[in-house]
Formats: sequence, structure tokens, C-alpha cells
Amino acid sequence: MAELGRRNMRGEERVNAALPVAFGADSGVTRDISASGILFETDATLQPGGAIEFLVDFKGPNGKMILKCSGLILRADTVDSRTRVAVKILESAMQVAE
Repeated sequence: MAELGRRNMRGEERVNAALPVAFGADSGVTRDISASGILFETDATLQPGGAIEFLVDFKGPNGKMILKCSGLILRADTVDSRTRVAVKILESAMQVAE
């Protein structure tokens, strides 16, 4: 029997999405995102425990939008020669792309 009402320990609903992520001179692509965190893949080398500022580009109903975030790197694992980075979002702001 399936377990009903099982609580998601992450606390926020995740959305699977492949969106461009930019941080410093590096970039990546999201695998999933929620209001409190993001998982993305990159060729860059990042270390858990470090702070990160990044931008996520996406198309909103009124055109291109940019989600500007700062966060804490929780995990950075190498999978198939790419780095998967899990970040806890500490601050975020949405803005219209110019």
C-alpha cells in the first residue's frame, strides 16, 4: 500500500526545469528549483560551504525574467564529468531582463 501524506523533508515543492544559470564567469543548467533551493549542473568546480551569487534566466508571461539569488552551497558532487551543485537560496529577487 502506498504511503499517503508523506511529508517532503525539503519543505518546498520542486519543479524540474532546464534553465540557464550564470555565476561569475561560469554557467550551468538547472535540474530542479524551488523557493528555497536549486540543483544545477556545471563544468565549474565549487566547494560545499561556500557562498554563491547566481542568476537564473527564464521566460515569464511578459517576456524574459531574471531571478537574482544569493545562497549557500550545500553539496557539490561529480556525476558523469559534470558537477551537480545543490544550493540553499538565502535571498532572491525577480527582475525583468533588459
